[in-house]
Amino acid sequence: MTPGNNGASTPEEDDPFGYLYADGQANGATPPSGGGGYGYPGSVNRVRAVGERKYGQQAAQGAYGQQAPTAPYGQVPQQPGHNQPNAHYAAPETVPGGAQTTRSPMPGHGDGGGRGRGPNTKGLLIGAIAVVAAVVIGIGIAMMGGGGDDDKGGDQAASTPTTSQSASPSQTTTKAPGAAVELPKIDAKALKLGTGVTTASDVKGAKADGGVYVTGFNQAGASVTWNVSGIKKAGKYTLYVNYGVPGKDASATLTVNATAQDRPLNLGNFAKGPEGDYAKGWTNTWGDITLNKGTNTIEISCGDGNQCDVNFDQLWLESGWR
Repeated sequence: MTPGNNGASTPEEDDPFGYLYADGQANGATPPSGGGGYGYPGSVNRVRAVGERKYGQQAAQGAYGQQAPTAPYGQVPQQPGHNQPNAHYAAPETVPGGAQTTRSPMPGHGDGGGRGRGPNTKGLLIGAIAVVAAVVIGIGIAMMGGGGDDDKGGDQAASTPTTSQSASPSQTTTKAPGAAVELPKIDAKALKLGTGVTTASDVKGAKADGGVYVTGFNQAGASVTWNVSGIKKAGKYTLYVNYGVPGKDASATLTVNATAQDRPLNLGNFAKGPEGDYAKGWTNTWGDITLNKGTNTIEISCGDGNQCDVNFDQLWLESGWR
């Protein structure tokens, strides 16, 4: 074959519309005529019956260009079923050299084609709870920690006394409801002294004001009397006596409101001081008594059978019996 006389050698040169262009007419392109070919002279005759061409696959079940069968009036024409071959369509991947297609799984479905799991609502719920907990903890820390450095100026300003604050502590104290009421206490020198009884301060160690104590009690008929007032409630009380003995035991008669107690007031040498040493014999004792509401008279005396070599320092009361 010689170039230019053998017609088109490639499909690109077989232009069926070449006769429409000036260069095509110059090359001899003519409009189609009859049942023969058209285009350039000597072009390859590529005319085929409709539906005849095959691309390496089995021919479709209906020729291209044929009209689909129609259903009788009032009936819906039958359509190809799902996943059934369509007689009028050939997928591009069936053509040699055609593009390969892949199927992407639907969102929310597994790779196996089965029904997949939906959104992880449990994880979302846990996350939401964690966020709320963090916010609550942060608020709590902020409330407990105060304003931090930003509030230091306010704290310093508030430290200055205002009209509702006092620069010095109040001297008035308020007792809590139900608190124990302080009961009377007296130095022995303030007692009513009987015959022969006097005060002194020669022996060191007395707790009374100025170290003054009552002496001269070592004689029959000697006495000291305490007129106690302000008792709020009648009942049981304990009488405490601070005294000193010269290294030996002593005793006295205790009388309350003109009634002598069954047992003498024990003035023993509880300090274990040496005999004759009053300074090392300071100690205390107690006796259970019953008082009336208001004023009461308590008397300590040296009666028959008592050993009365003793110095008296202080007396006080407490509620109840020991």
